[in-house]
Amino acid sequence: MAVETDVLDELRRLRTRVPRLAGSLAATVDGLVLAHDVPDAEPEGLAALTAAALGVAYRMADAAARGEFRELLVRGSQGYIATYAAGTTAVLTLLADDRVNVGRLHLEGRRGGARIAELVDTHSGPGGGRHADRLAARETPVPAQDPSRPIGTLPVRTPQRPRPQPGG
Repeated sequence: MAVETDVLDELRRLRTRVPRLAGSLAATVDGLVLAHDVPDAEPEGLAALTAAALGVAYRMADAAARGEFRELLVRGSQGYIATYAAGTTAVLTLLADDRVNVGRLHLEGRRGGARIAELVDTHSGPGGGRHADRLAARETPVPAQDPSRPIGTLPVRTPQRPRPQPGG
């Protein structure tokens, strides 16, 4: 698959542009590995966890009325995990050491995500994917917020009372 080779080349270029980058992974929003450069991690597991975190990040951005998902940053005691949108069907996840320049990580991660989006869209065409409708929010009008619902809360369905059983 040509897209895999091109994406892997981009991941390797990221490694040279970001000092202290420990690994990188490009995956679909559904958690399938497109290409990876992660020597100390299981790429399939990382892609699945990225998809799960991506789903939560979409919900958080939506619930807090903060617009489209752009990126997610997690800091652990030994470093960073940064995930960037790469078009409508892919994401880029970067693993970096604790002493990485976070500004540089963001700059190159955003650029890398845009480049990977171009590569994936060129080979498969735009659109599709589990979260494509959410990334295309610019094309659809934003629904009006319910003023009675506080920001950040999700609508709750009120259960109905059970109907009385005949003959009981």
